[in-house]
Amino acid sequence: MNLVLEQILGYARGIWSRRWLVLIIAWLVAVVSWAWIYSLENRYKAQARVYVDTQSLLKPLLGGMTLQPNLGQQVSMMTRTMVSRPNLEKLARMTDLDLRAKTPQQQEALYNGLAAKIALSGGGDNLYSIAYVDSNPDLAKRVVQALLTIFTESSLGGTRQDLSKSQKFIDDQLQGYQEKLLAKEKEMAEFKRRNIDNMQVSTGGFYVQYNQVSSALEEAKRELEEASNRKKQLQQQLEDQEETLVMAAPVTPTTTALDARIAALQMQIDNLRLKYTDLHPEITRTKNLIARLLEQKKQEEVATTKQTQESVKAQNPIYQQLTIAIAEAGANVATLNTRVAQLTKKQNQLYRSVDTVPQLENEYNLMERDHGIYQKSFSTLLDRRETAVMTGEVQTKTDSVEFRVIDPPRVDGKPVWPNRPFLVTVAPFGGIALGAVLAFLLGQLRPTVLSRRQLIELTDLPLLGAVTMIQTDGARSRARKFNYVFFAATGALFVVYLAQIVYYLLLSPAA
Repeated sequence: MNLVLEQILGYARGIWSRRWLVLIIAWLVAVVSWAWIYSLENRYKAQARVYVDTQSLLKPLLGGMTLQPNLGQQVSMMTRTMVSRPNLEKLARMTDLDLRAKTPQQQEALYNGLAAKIALSGGGDNLYSIAYVDSNPDLAKRVVQALLTIFTESSLGGTRQDLSKSQKFIDDQLQGYQEKLLAKEKEMAEFKRRNIDNMQVSTGGFYVQYNQVSSALEEAKRELEEASNRKKQLQQQLEDQEETLVMAAPVTPTTTALDARIAALQMQIDNLRLKYTDLHPEITRTKNLIARLLEQKKQEEVATTKQTQESVKAQNPIYQQLTIAIAEAGANVATLNTRVAQLTKKQNQLYRSVDTVPQLENEYNLMERDHGIYQKSFSTLLDRRETAVMTGEVQTKTDSVEFRVIDPPRVDGKPVWPNRPFLVTVAPFGGIALGAVLAFLLGQLRPTVLSRRQLIELTDLPLLGAVTMIQTDGARSRARKFNYVFFAATGALFVVYLAQIVYYLLLSPAA
């Protein structure tokens, strides 16, 4: 640690021995630098902030009905192309800077200078900052205002142009597919007209329809056989039944009623005998009435006996039901016979056309497939055209992107460059550092022994002693005068530095 410290002190003594060189270089660097700093032009920064709102209310309302472009990506692309050559030319015309450039070389230098001075930053939360630095604050403000106008007016012009081209392309494609559809439909109609006899079997597939007809024919034959068997069974049952039946005449309830009246009258006589004799007129009248009723009963019994001895003939209801069932079965059999005949005829027709119909069917399916493809493409393009038209209406009549100027263009009173207090501070201290470096390098090129340790390290010999230099009074007086001059020059350097700091911080117009 002592060796390092002693070495550093040795370097410091070497630099101090050349302190006049350091002071001269410091003054030269400071004076030249201060003159250059004073001659620098002030540069003022104009700045504006704008918010880009891409969240339109129509976006959720028209979801699925219109195309939703990536507005964030479009705004990001606008920020990247802000310093493009067309925009720079437009900016130069808006701010009259193009009047300064007469030759192509001057115009190129003007555009390059504009591009270097324009700063567009931000993007987080869609908040952008536009800045421009120039020696003329009014010009810087006008440039920022023009940039803000270009930024807000060039929002979706390219998108609308692309949308118009897309609509024209879709219209051309629609017209082409419409012509193809009409031609294909005409071809299909002509094909049906030429093959009208065989087109009826082409629907659903020939072999599928042939199998369906065969299955239906087998089912009809089975039903016909069942209907015929049922008719035969009904006919056999009909043969076992009689057409008419012998039935006994019904017995009327008259006899039962007379017996009841006679019994009632007999009871009445019994009750009267409890009070009167048999010669009482009431009893006599009742007996006469009973006698007449008994006579009437006898006559009715005789008539009933005669009726039971005679028989009546009636229609057999089972015979009638069987006759009706046989008639229905016969009609069903006739219907099934007709159906079997028709299906047989159709099956024969299909079998005879087995060599021609599949080929026709294949051709027609190919035409239907092409027609379906054209129809699907046409419908899809039609939907896309409506979407494009709706999107164009939205882009034309509404603002998908809204620009809100948060901070209008403004210029700070203080210049952003140069920072004169800082540069004025750097100049003298930089000169001192440069002088110290040169003094150190000279010490390394022309080394001087300033201590006994250095002498031992250089000679690698033992040191016996050291002789101190004794200066005369005149030499010491001259040395003191030189030191006074040195410190005065150094102090003057710092006084000049402080004076400039005070001027630039307090008295300068840009302060």
